[in-house]
Amino acid sequence: MDDPTMPNHEPTEPHPHERPTEDERLLETIADHATIGKDAWRIFRIMGEFVEGFEDLAEVGRAVSIFGSARVGAGTVEYQKCVETSHLLGEAGFAIITGGGPGIMEAANKGAKLAGAKSVGCNIELPFEQGSNRFLDVSIDFRYFFVRKTMFVKYAEAFVIFPGGFGTMDELFEALTLIQTNKVRDFPVVLFGTDYWRGLTDWLRGTMAAEGKIAVQDLDLLHITDDPADAVAHIVKRRGEHLARLR
Repeated sequence: MDDPTMPNHEPTEPHPHERPTEDERLLETIADHATIGKDAWRIFRIMGEFVEGFEDLAEVGRAVSIFGSARVGAGTVEYQKCVETSHLLGEAGFAIITGGGPGIMEAANKGAKLAGAKSVGCNIELPFEQGSNRFLDVSIDFRYFFVRKTMFVKYAEAFVIFPGGFGTMDELFEALTLIQTNKVRDFPVVLFGTDYWRGLTDWLRGTMAAEGKIAVQDLDLLHITDDPADAVAHIVKRRGEHLARLR
């Protein structure tokens, strides 16, 4: 997921919001519920959210999900690189899916619009409001993070991950786990920004792989670049190889 934390919303107390989110309600303990039956009825709301997402995204076609921080300004290099990457992906025939908010999400949706590609935003209910950006053709609001995350993977053929925070890392490692366990196959993951990702990849290689927690080959799941054209070429190449194997 793109990092949903908006600028200038630093919490000043342990509970900075009065209205609990649906995720917060879902994760309450039984002791917190007025009646135990609330959890059972919540299943229907979750089911309805999946149905809405499936219906709204059924015609999206081949797509790439792009993630990154909401805190990136429009005048930054990261923002412009994301617009360029998304634009090239759109010209290559991919729809673009994001979290629908500002920052990198906005840049990705803007690039899609410039290319005439379908631009999709999967927004999320937060304690503070995250407004949708203005570059969306399809905008869907989700209450539950896990439902939203399913849409990012189900309707995308690749991830491009720009520098971001906890939410961005969540999406990255969700994708890597699904690939490593063969839940999804032929799914390129591009990390954009070699300087930003170097510390993480050095740790994965020098600590996690060195101690046998992952295989060294698992690091080959990541393609790291600073070049929008290279990011797009990698995804297009991988998709071509996948299609060739299916013939």
